[in-house]
Amino acid sequence: MKKLLKVTLIVIGSIVVLACAAGFYVKKALPDVGPPPGVKVQLTPARLARGQYLCTNVAACVVCHSTRDTGVFGGPVEPGTLGRGGELFGPADGLPGNIYAANLTPYHLGSWSDGELFRAITSGVSKDGHALFPLMNYPAYGHLDQEDVYSIIAYLRTLPSINNDVPPTQLDFPVSLIVNTMPSKPTHEQKPDTSDAIAYGKYLVTMASCVDCHSPVNKGRVVAGMEFAGGRDFGSADGHTLYSPNITPDKATGIGNWSRELFLRKFKQYADSSYTPQRIDAHTRPTPMPWEAFAGMHEQDLSAIYAYLHSLKPISHKVGQ
Repeated sequence: MKKLLKVTLIVIGSIVVLACAAGFYVKKALPDVGPPPGVKVQLTPARLARGQYLCTNVAACVVCHSTRDTGVFGGPVEPGTLGRGGELFGPADGLPGNIYAANLTPYHLGSWSDGELFRAITSGVSKDGHALFPLMNYPAYGHLDQEDVYSIIAYLRTLPSINNDVPPTQLDFPVSLIVNTMPSKPTHEQKPDTSDAIAYGKYLVTMASCVDCHSPVNKGRVVAGMEFAGGRDFGSADGHTLYSPNITPDKATGIGNWSRELFLRKFKQYADSSYTPQRIDAHTRPTPMPWEAFAGMHEQDLSAIYAYLHSLKPISHKVGQ
């Protein structure tokens, strides 16, 4: 009996030691994606134009990294707040802690090298080496064409500096430890030719992170096999729960019956010169979808997105509204 107890204690002790060693490794040795690349991004007119388009209308970086007027349908960016950061994403949004959008203006990024910013966007590692929570979708951005990332960096360098000190993100345990395992080295892909509508549409959909909002989520992860089928819960407003719609080509529950023209009109109505943003009231339900931002996409790009979405496997998934 004593021998059995001794063996048991040795086993338990070994497990504890191994667990502590693993925890120490994850906390101290990770993330390990290497040093920031030694790049210097030239601020060419082409990059600045492309970067503004991507940051404003496709990746829509400035939507999360500015202050949105949530009292208006679609939550447009409030004037004078472009890139100031500070937006809180927390437990009310189903997230494991308080995650604050960083200040992207020179007030915060002025001391960052282009390589440090490149590493943060594509690998999820900050200037000081700590892991970023992938609310900023660096796993997807790591697949982008490097030139597009350079364009984003170029545009961010031109933002007006806004003095705004953003609180540090505070993650709940054990995510505060697990987050160190999330960053990875990028595997860049070449931007597809626009003549290949489906491939180019997939590239844009990846950049816009459509799958993250338009899929059901369990414990912070998209439910496998239900990508783009809608149903993500965005909380309640005025007694109604907000769910993202199914955007697979299912004819009964998705967008299978939508024509390309209807798809484009759905977006472009918010860019029409006669459109006036509606205040949220008893007759206008809120939406997390930044319609005005995405409405600024080129028609060719929206058409490519439509082509890609219609190439997906239809998923029958009726979303509650």
